[in-house]
Amino acid sequence: MYRFSNSSYYKLYGVNPKLISLATLALKYSDVDFGVSEGVRSKERQRMLFKMGKSQTMNSKHLKGDAIDVFAWDDGVKWDFYYYNKINEAFKLAAHELNIDYVWGGDWHTFKDGVHFELDDNAKF
Repeated sequence: MYRFSNSSYYKLYGVNPKLISLATLALKYSDVDFGVSEGVRSKERQRMLFKMGKSQTMNSKHLKGDAIDVFAWDDGVKWDFYYYNKINEAFKLAAHELNIDYVWGGDWHTFKDGVHFELDDNAKF
C-alpha cells in the first residue's frame, strides 16, 4: 500500500477536499505508486502552459483547485500511458467507494492527458 510523500501533500494544498480524498484512496488501491506533480495553478502558470501547448485551455480546473496532475513512480518517474491507465483503474475504485464523479484526461478525445484528474462538473456532491 502506497502513501503520498510530504511533497505530494504540499502540492495538494488548496485542492478541493473531495479530490484529495479521492486521490488518497486511489493511491491505496493502486498497483502503481504515484505522486502529485501539480494541484492549484496560478493564472500565470496556466498561461505559460497554454502557450507551450501543454494545456488546451485558459479555464483549467487547476485554477480553482478542482484538478490535479500526477506522476507514476516505478524506480523513477514513468510517462508510459500504461502506468496512467493503471492509476485510473484505482481512481475508478475509489470514486465508486466515495461516490465522487471525476474525469480522467486520458479519456479525452482531442488531447490525451493521462496525468490529469479532475472533479466532474456534472457531479452532484
